[in-house]
Amino acid sequence: MCRSIKTLRQPYVEDATEADVRAAALQYVRKISGFRAPSKANAEAFDHAVDVIAEATSVLLDRLEVKLPRQVEQPAEQAG
Repeated sequence: MCRSIKTLRQPYVEDATEADVRAAALQYVRKISGFRAPSKANAEAFDHAVDVIAEATSVLLDRLEVKLPRQVEQPAEQAG
């Protein structure tokens, strides 16, 4: 796993931005391709992969159902 890629779902991130999603996609493509920056011959394929992965990531985050922990209410006598 690439250490630069952050978890983008709740509760870790309140609302992942398009920039967050794109940065994660870029890191993923860099990792699996082995290129930090592609040559001119590979730039189109590299950029397309980043676009496709960013879109798939956005769809995934939109569709995930995350059960957040419930707020535990203190009894009135403990609330102080």
